[in-house]
Amino acid sequence: MKKSLTISTKENKEKTPENLLALEQDIIRQLLKKNPCSQKELEQFKREIAQKYKIGILSNPQLLQIYHKMVREKKGIKVKNVFWENLLLKKPIRSLSGIVNVSVLTKPYPCVGKCLYCPLEKGLPKSYVSGEPAVQRAKTLHFHPYFQVQKRLEMLQKEGHYTDKVEIRIVGGTWSYYPQSYQLWFVKECFRACNEFAKHQKSKTQASKSKKFAQAINSKLQIKQLKEDLKKAQKRNEKAQNRVVGLSIETRPDFINAQEIQSLRLLGVTMVELGVQSIYDDVLDINLRGHKVWHTIQATQLLKDAGFKVLYQIMPNLPGSDIKRDKEMFKELFTNAHFQPDLLKVYPCFLLKKTGLYKLWQKGNYKPYTTEQLLELLTYLKQNIPYYVRIQRIVRDIPANLIINKVANISNLRQILQEKMQKEGKVCRCIRCREIKNNYTPKEKIYLFRQNYQASASTEVFLSLENKERTKLYSMLRLRLPKPEQNQNNIIFPVLKQAALVREIHTYGKVAPLQQSKNTVQHQGLGKKLIQEAEKIAQKEWGLNKIAVIAAVGAREYFRKLGYGLQDTYMVKKLGRNRTGRNRTGRNRTGRNRTGRNRTGRNRVPS
Repeated sequence: MKKSLTISTKENKEKTPENLLALEQDIIRQLLKKNPCSQKELEQFKREIAQKYKIGILSNPQLLQIYHKMVREKKGIKVKNVFWENLLLKKPIRSLSGIVNVSVLTKPYPCVGKCLYCPLEKGLPKSYVSGEPAVQRAKTLHFHPYFQVQKRLEMLQKEGHYTDKVEIRIVGGTWSYYPQSYQLWFVKECFRACNEFAKHQKSKTQASKSKKFAQAINSKLQIKQLKEDLKKAQKRNEKAQNRVVGLSIETRPDFINAQEIQSLRLLGVTMVELGVQSIYDDVLDINLRGHKVWHTIQATQLLKDAGFKVLYQIMPNLPGSDIKRDKEMFKELFTNAHFQPDLLKVYPCFLLKKTGLYKLWQKGNYKPYTTEQLLELLTYLKQNIPYYVRIQRIVRDIPANLIINKVANISNLRQILQEKMQKEGKVCRCIRCREIKNNYTPKEKIYLFRQNYQASASTEVFLSLENKERTKLYSMLRLRLPKPEQNQNNIIFPVLKQAALVREIHTYGKVAPLQQSKNTVQHQGLGKKLIQEAEKIAQKEWGLNKIAVIAAVGAREYFRKLGYGLQDTYMVKKLGRNRTGRNRTGRNRTGRNRTGRNRTGRNRVPS
């Protein structure tokens, strides 16, 4: 007999699927009636149920799967129990930033770099090693993007996460070095996987077609056809159940130019991870990076002028640097207008065998940081990080057995760091540490904060909705405003000339399904309030009559409802004629604003 989807039992082999379904639903009703308030009470209930029905102890994902099905089919559940959902959710952190992340690995391909510290493992993209979770999944699925995305979505749903809002993160080799045909096909398959993802069944037909398509790509299909197929997949995703609300790639600073930026927008990319590693030329030279700091400066401006979010991958403890220089680097990243990344990944230098760095270490010419030194450096960074930056990650998921300097790969380094800072009374101001997550209180007052800063020859305005103490971040927006003297002839996309540019808008908290707005930060209109504020700043302070958003494909419908229209991959809105337009200095206004019914505090710029 076919095993039940959710309940396996030794003594119920004679039960029909219909009886098992009734049993599952009965268990959920009992659970909702009991309403456990803690993990301890929940586990006690599960043991009682197992003993009563003589079945195995049900896992939290199993219970969530039954519960979600009952909600969808309206089987006796009228109002969703958000607290109970959170209690059952496995690894809730994966959806507490308002989206779910799906990492997709590209196939092995040559890299132009010869970096001293970089590992090269046969059958993998350069810099990646076996044992990393995303790598293992990709290898098993032969690096096929369609299967990688579907498998990850399936895993997330089994853990109880909603997958309505997906951020695709393409990792692997230097993206810009792959053939254009591969890039187009790869991204198209990611969109197709989201469009065709079914919650409770797989389509063998779709999988078969995808395999044939992958085999035929380099011989039969032309670039023009691939572009058309990609455009169709993107159009379908605009209203799909699983929408791509973010798409990022990894590349080198020296590969960013006007042509590359046009290509990235065609694909639907909204964020670019730059392998910066260091902002000192001598350090880059020693480590054989093959690019200079000016490449990073130029790439950053080109990307920001086109609306992209910019993430820097930074590597402290490189040969040629030391604690003092690394501290200076972290300080300069946010005091020098040439840099100012929006997000940061800090990867302390790994010492791996079969690398040039390992040979250097054997000769006594390289010394890794101690645990104390590394914690001191990271504490300095987190303590001085601006409010408008998100520290995306600290340390990579490389298996500890492959690393010589174990300090650099303490799996819970971020947790150790947070505990250390808490004991010392130090606080991190980065976005990730302040996201609302599950701490949403509907009656709490929300204040509007504004910070202006100079970045890559333009003025950036960071708008955020937070609590008064700035410890809970609900929603944020990045607005880029051209200076009056800025040369608009260098703008790559004509639609962006003389336009304010929204580079990011994000509401945090647990992922809420599309159309659902109860008991969650999302869908409460916070994003709309920030957009209205951005439009007002652009029109009244800067005298601009147009605003554009680098909206992800899956977010286009949201902006259409706000009066925006699609033009050359951007969502654009005319603001009408501005009669004043007197203040284009980029100074902060001090007038009071309102967000909904809550009065906001004065706009403040942290020192």
